[in-house]
Amino acid sequence: MKKAIKFTLYGVLMWFFIHQFSIIYDGLTDEEEKTEVLVILGNKVNRDGSLSLRLKARLDKGLALYDQGIAPIIFVSGGLGKEGHLEGAKMAEYLIQNGVEEAVVKVDNQGNTTQLTAINFKKQFPEVRKVIIVSQFYHISRTKLAFRKQGFNAVYGAHCDYFEWRDCYSLFREFFGYYKYLFLN
Repeated sequence: MKKAIKFTLYGVLMWFFIHQFSIIYDGLTDEEEKTEVLVILGNKVNRDGSLSLRLKARLDKGLALYDQGIAPIIFVSGGLGKEGHLEGAKMAEYLIQNGVEEAVVKVDNQGNTTQLTAINFKKQFPEVRKVIIVSQFYHISRTKLAFRKQGFNAVYGAHCDYFEWRDCYSLFREFFGYYKYLFLN
């Protein structure tokens, strides 16, 4: 019995580490393919209305991709943070201040989760088939999964260039989040 428990535990740990490697590899491998829409996922807006460094990095990556001609439309999605600001609106404001035409930026202020972002995107763009996702590296795999579950087959990812110690916790959490999305959502 002890051998079976030990074998099972080793198997689960091995699966965990293989999956973590997969998340890291997928997240750090940018797929800068031309698509119909560029999707930037939200993150914290500070109490004073300024963007958190994570969110600014996501937007800067999105701007760089947009400037390269990767996609003609930018979809920004986030919810109402506890700080009192609509992430989507603040993201759009930043993009417009940095030279993107207002007509190009589509805002989702109801994207409180990754799954809601994918659902809301599908409602707004039912005919779109190719998208590129911009987020933190650890978030790319689960976001791709959420979009694929909404019927998008061509989902690419690009990570922003912002790393912090908090990423270790986020990476750990993504293992469980991925399987929650896979089996429950």
